[in-house]
Amino acid sequence: MRLRPRPPAPSGVRRLARRHPGALLALFLCSTGGALAALALPAALGHTVDGLVGGGPVPWAGLLLCAALTLAETGFDAGAAVLTTSTGARLTAHLRTRTTARVLAAEPRRALAVPTGDLTARLTARTADAATAPVTAAGAVAGVLLPLGAIVGLFVIDPWTAAAFLLGAPLLVALLHTFTRRTADAGADYQRAQSVIAHRLTEALDGADTIRAARTGAREYRRILEPLATLADHGRRTWTVYGRAAGQSALLLPLLMLLVLAVGGLRLHTGAIGVGDLVAASRYAALAVGIGSLTGALGALARSRAAARTLDPLLTLDPLPHQGLGPVPGGPGHLELRDVGVVQDGKREGNKDGEPDGKPLLTGVRLTVPGGTSLAVVGRSGSGKSVFAAVVGRLLDPDTGTVLLDGVPLTAMDPALLRPEIAYAFARPALPGTTVEDTIAFGPWTAGPAAVREGARAARADGFVGLLPYGYATPLTDAPLSGGERQRLGLARAFAHPGRLLILDDALSGLDTVTEHHVRRALDERAGRSTRVIVAHRLSSAARADQVLWLEDGRVRATGPHEELWVDPEYRAVFRTETDEAEGMAEAEERAGAGADKPLPRARTEEVEAR
Repeated sequence: MRLRPRPPAPSGVRRLARRHPGALLALFLCSTGGALAALALPAALGHTVDGLVGGGPVPWAGLLLCAALTLAETGFDAGAAVLTTSTGARLTAHLRTRTTARVLAAEPRRALAVPTGDLTARLTARTADAATAPVTAAGAVAGVLLPLGAIVGLFVIDPWTAAAFLLGAPLLVALLHTFTRRTADAGADYQRAQSVIAHRLTEALDGADTIRAARTGAREYRRILEPLATLADHGRRTWTVYGRAAGQSALLLPLLMLLVLAVGGLRLHTGAIGVGDLVAASRYAALAVGIGSLTGALGALARSRAAARTLDPLLTLDPLPHQGLGPVPGGPGHLELRDVGVVQDGKREGNKDGEPDGKPLLTGVRLTVPGGTSLAVVGRSGSGKSVFAAVVGRLLDPDTGTVLLDGVPLTAMDPALLRPEIAYAFARPALPGTTVEDTIAFGPWTAGPAAVREGARAARADGFVGLLPYGYATPLTDAPLSGGERQRLGLARAFAHPGRLLILDDALSGLDTVTEHHVRRALDERAGRSTRVIVAHRLSSAARADQVLWLEDGRVRATGPHEELWVDPEYRAVFRTETDEAEGMAEAEERAGAGADKPLPRARTEEVEAR
């Protein structure tokens, strides 16, 4: 029985602010200290001016106080600037790490429901925008404290002067409210247009070979950049909002300042206030009209809120449920599937017949794979082979049924304990790491140099790695790899992290016959030590396996040794169909000038292997 997933971690400004409370408190104190020093300076300046005008001795104490307040304001402002930058960078790093961890901890089909380009934009630009919210809020204290304190100062000096300022205050508040609302709308639309472009660009990079073969590069170029006009419109709308707010502020604020000075001058003429009071009132009026500087902070908060809304679906992803169990120590890798079913998009709500909605990808799969043996999974394209491979390695949870490894359900195991027991290799492996050695060592644990080289020898990758400029220390950016060489590095990584279960999802498709033969010998040497599940397209893969699983439309058509299934002409037709498809793809690549010896672009395909 599954445990209910733990409640999602809360998101938002307060959750993020708790990460670095000390830095935010220091920023708050610096902003507040700078604002208080700025508010005290007009009063001190006014008092000093009265002393000078009165004709008495030079008020050195007042002059020194004004100098000290000026230095304090400058120092606090400098400290606030440094803390804003450093704290913002740390919060951005934390938010990116937390969001990425949520994505990786969730079931892949849930996490990758967001298009790749959009997901990339959210994990980079959106996290940076959202992380500025606590910093902006802490620094905005000065923006609020200065105008409010200045208005109080005006009332202390002369209520009539303060009343003159308050006559125009409602217009200023309305201006700020309108600016904030329009900025938030424009920012959200701009971010959505960015995501569309990023998604289309990622699609084009993943399908670069297909685009090259079809000679549709110009059309793809236009398709990717089509939303650029919309993006430009939203950008112009954002700047239009800023421009209007700045223009209206440039008109309103000087009028308010002029009104305050006019009333103050009249009060000075009547003797109600002194010269020092007028100087202080003019300074307070300048601070009071500085409420317009809040537009920048309000705009940043609006963008942060819009970005945070796009991160919420990622931060609230449920992690893979488990019961905290681990694999049976020393288990042979006995694999069992009991009535396993998977539907597209994982829709679990029942229809009127009680069955899950959505297209069935696997239905009623029952199978036992003895530990230490090999299983070849065959079938036509779309029969569910890769879905089966994902289910047995828990890259995908079944919607119905149970998968057990050595008698323990996969859904009951802690993923952190399960991952070291399962090694993967894919047709188009992702190659994380800086150097060739890094990418082979990458996995649930960092493989040592000896394991890296042993894995490379088993995958027949040591030969071409030795020809690279710096061998295993060659940066991947300086190592032009063919499709087969990339596959061999992926296989080397799997061999370097041995577990009780080894899953190869079409990981031999790019190898030549001789290399494939040697890799299969390395796989055979693992007999009795690990269970091997091989998604097979070639006849030789099925022929060497201890057992063959023949899938058709997501259902088990037959199981058994290859030689027994070979008597069925429809089984033989599966390999003829796969061979024809492979030959057709090779011819298309050759015509496009992107044969097997040409480097392949980095693709998303099996990014889940990095999990």
